[in-house]
Amino acid sequence: MNFKYFDIILGLFVAVLLISNVASAKIVEFGPFTFDGGTILFPLAYIFGDILTEVYGFKKSRRVIWIGFGSALLMSLVFIVIGQLPAAADWGNQDAYQKILGLTPRIVIASLIAYFSGAFSNSYILAKMKIITRGRLLWSRTIGSTVVGEGIDTLLFALIAFGGVLPASLLLTVIISNYIFKVGFEVLATPLTYAVVNFLKRKEKVDAYDQGTNFNPFVLGE
Repeated sequence: MNFKYFDIILGLFVAVLLISNVASAKIVEFGPFTFDGGTILFPLAYIFGDILTEVYGFKKSRRVIWIGFGSALLMSLVFIVIGQLPAAADWGNQDAYQKILGLTPRIVIASLIAYFSGAFSNSYILAKMKIITRGRLLWSRTIGSTVVGEGIDTLLFALIAFGGVLPASLLLTVIISNYIFKVGFEVLATPLTYAVVNFLKRKEKVDAYDQGTNFNPFVLGE
């Protein structure tokens, strides 16, 4: 079945994911919160994930998650390879490039593991809750799945990427700040999520229920 808006959401999802990864190179302070710059945009990836699973189902969402995973992996590898190539003699920005885009294998591994685990947890929980709630109480699914998915994502990334590198107190602050900001963003965006979901269900004429779905994340077929 061909969908009019699916590819648009797929493109936005991948764009948000990649931009967030690059923006994460900077640690910012925003009021009482301390978090990486990608946190400002990254919650949108979970909102898109909620929308994809709620409207199109887990199988479609699974394909999108894998496309995002492959795109993030490719971007990271390209940044690493370019960083290792000899810089032109009259180009004096090698140090700046390495500091911002010169990703270490540890950061890449942390990002990919956290994204994979969090995104699939989010999609799985939302799909299961939709069956349990019989399609009612959308807010409970979007927020409930995000509480778990973002928690897994934030914890894994911070521990793998910064464990033993940042002081324990700063690491804890980053984890808590990231988590509160991401979940809070999802809660505040609930009216927008409702509007987009209702629009897509009406226009695409689809409202997927994952009864009998194989939730194995490594099965890529429809």
